[in-house]
Amino acid sequence: MAVFALVSAAFANIYITQPVLPVLQQEFKSDIVRVSFSISAVILGIALSNLPFGMLADKLPIQPIVLSGGVLVALCGLFCALTGELWLLVGARFLQGVFIPSMTTCLAAFLAKTLPFERLNVVMGAYVSATVLGGLSGRLIGGWIHPPLHWRYAFVTTAFLTIVATIWAWRVLPRVQVEKKPAPTSIGYWTLLSRWDLLRIYFCAAGSFAVFSSLFNYLPFRLSVAPFNFSTETVTSLYLTYIIGIFIGPIAGKISNRFGSAAALIGGGAVLFFSLGLIMLPSIMAVIGGLIFLCAGYFSIHAAAVGALNRKLSVGQGRANALYVLFYYVGGWIGITLSGVLYSKKGWSAVVCFCAIILLIPIGVGFKERKN
Repeated sequence: MAVFALVSAAFANIYITQPVLPVLQQEFKSDIVRVSFSISAVILGIALSNLPFGMLADKLPIQPIVLSGGVLVALCGLFCALTGELWLLVGARFLQGVFIPSMTTCLAAFLAKTLPFERLNVVMGAYVSATVLGGLSGRLIGGWIHPPLHWRYAFVTTAFLTIVATIWAWRVLPRVQVEKKPAPTSIGYWTLLSRWDLLRIYFCAAGSFAVFSSLFNYLPFRLSVAPFNFSTETVTSLYLTYIIGIFIGPIAGKISNRFGSAAALIGGGAVLFFSLGLIMLPSIMAVIGGLIFLCAGYFSIHAAAVGALNRKLSVGQGRANALYVLFYYVGGWIGITLSGVLYSKKGWSAVVCFCAIILLIPIGVGFKERKN
């Protein structure tokens, strides 16, 4: 439960401004690209600090890492609630992203090293579910629980939840001695990156998250204008489709076990491509259906890619998965940034077309996996 609470709180901080981006645009008198940095800056911070924090977890006990990181994430959230400058808010959001891996990456590494196998499966299942619930709850807190114009209170609420979860985890996580000796069968990052069979999985992660994050990030702008003209609360309620990720992950794993990762990647890509057509239609029912298929396709690709990556390795799983997370978040940052430019110049259809092109990456990886 402590792991579940900490990971949920960490992920809640990432997407808290996503449903209120149009509100931020009006309040700060800025453009779409600049206010979208309040999301992409967090993702960039996570991408840049993930590997350093992964190495730090091998050298220090988990308690000081979790405590210091959680407190700094909460303090940055409180700063976001108080600032009147957009660039200061973006800077604080970047720092939140820098320290979020102390609550996620380091925690996952700690659990993998210290828990017996039968308990690890249960706890890591809670970890994955917490990432989905945290991503959803951050959006709901930002645009639903608090009135959109009071988005600053959402940062205060999330900061409080982060502090509570951090102190709880700091108190209950077991104290263990850190193993100082490096594993004799370790494998370097450059060796992993030199393997094309692994590199294409990393590009698959980057491409799929670029599509997913771009569509969800600019959905509030699309639905707040004609022909929909929805309120922020109504747009936020559509993020509930995100919860399908809790159920799709295990299903995609079973499909991969039975038919292979290639089938899951291609199938997930086809579902995601179909969702793009639905999202383009000027009908709310079509958009809801598109979001459901978007989540189903994305989480299928994500689960299959992680499974394919780890099945290709006999050693170095820790570093390989750290690289996966790095490519994953860099892809999201690139997707959000480029889609913001496209949306501001060409509108929603340009974003969807951009996503359709990027989607060729995971589909192509699926066909390549099928040949091997």
